[in-house]
Amino acid sequence: MEALLELKQVAKGFKSADGSLRSVLQGVDFTLAKGEIVALLGQSGSGKSTLLRIMAGLITADAGDVHYGGQPLFGPAQGIAMVFQSFALFPWLTVQQNVELGLEAAGVPAAERARRAADAIELIGLAGFEGALPRELSGGMRQRVGLARALVMQPAVLLMDEAFSALDVLTGERLRNEILELWDGGQMPTQAMLVVSHNIEEAVMMADRVLVFASNPGRVRAELPITLPRPRRADSAEVRLLIDEVYRLMTSATAAPGAVETAPKPHLGERLPEAEVGRMESLLELLADEPFQGRADLPQLVEESELTDEAVLPLADALHRLGLAQLSGGDLLMTPLGRKYVEGTHEFRREIFGQQLLAHVPLAAFIRHSLEQEADGQLKEEPFLKLLSAHMEPAEAEQVLRVAIEWARYGEVFEYDFHTGLIHLPEAGED
Repeated sequence: MEALLELKQVAKGFKSADGSLRSVLQGVDFTLAKGEIVALLGQSGSGKSTLLRIMAGLITADAGDVHYGGQPLFGPAQGIAMVFQSFALFPWLTVQQNVELGLEAAGVPAAERARRAADAIELIGLAGFEGALPRELSGGMRQRVGLARALVMQPAVLLMDEAFSALDVLTGERLRNEILELWDGGQMPTQAMLVVSHNIEEAVMMADRVLVFASNPGRVRAELPITLPRPRRADSAEVRLLIDEVYRLMTSATAAPGAVETAPKPHLGERLPEAEVGRMESLLELLADEPFQGRADLPQLVEESELTDEAVLPLADALHRLGLAQLSGGDLLMTPLGRKYVEGTHEFRREIFGQQLLAHVPLAAFIRHSLEQEADGQLKEEPFLKLLSAHMEPAEAEQVLRVAIEWARYGEVFEYDFHTGLIHLPEAGED
């Protein structure tokens, strides 16, 4: 197949708050061929959006080669368009004006702009809403405008960055299916699509290939070809097997099939999954009960819990990190300690949680040790934020510290004063 977009050994880093270079992408090899849809899955913070911006020519790579149409890519390319997670519409412009915007910037004459915008608006199912403002549209309709604005440029390559994640499940599914109908019917000008998603089922339903992205730094870790013809039935045995395989790839490290995977040795600057303690306990209780009895296939666990992939995977990751469950071949297995945890009292659970937190989360152990060195047992949060910012963006550093604080408060490892920003040792008898 003819390669439209090709990346070889692409790397990208950003300067941290302390001036050190933080590697976001490293050694990324990727080819997007004419006539294919590729889905890219990976954890938050793995660099997927950065990769898409390099492909779109919005930012440059620090190392490696990026080619579009066989030529080096320098800056935005006319044949590449991007649809973002946020609708990113100008609220004071009508649907027609928002769709025409890129054409106007490209110097297309007014009459031609109007004709092409009208065609794109009709193609995406928004005919009759040309004069509406974004505030008058539903979320699904606003995302259609964003899609029409990309398609009106008649791109050879369409990059979609979590394009359906801001929509409710039914609206996102409907829009996704309509895009696939246009694609399979040959009605889209686009020759290839790259879809970044958190939704495993969405990836399997859409893509000809699914790529699993690793973190720290971001790179392609696994690839799964999908040869099933579209349209695909989400409840078919073939699709369910593929979803199960993607779960296995998403949750595995480098262990042999069937073995229990071990995560890389944790470090101070590791990203912590956004997992609330209450939801972790609920998932562990569900795992312990019928029909799972301590071992669950992750897709079945998602279905039974009525949560999304995006919600369950961080919870499973957190339980794995804390030694309460283990990930093996796309399954979640309760450990003996996890069984004791579920059967224990609230006080017992908090004690075990605190012990496991100190043993398996270096950031929590480091904060606790630092507090113990202080005469008054307290420190400002800023030094810990600065430490984390050497490894990640400031906003992400704040999120990781919030997770560590939430887990530590539950496990009575340390406390946090939301008014002063002080982290301190628990006082005697403090709950």
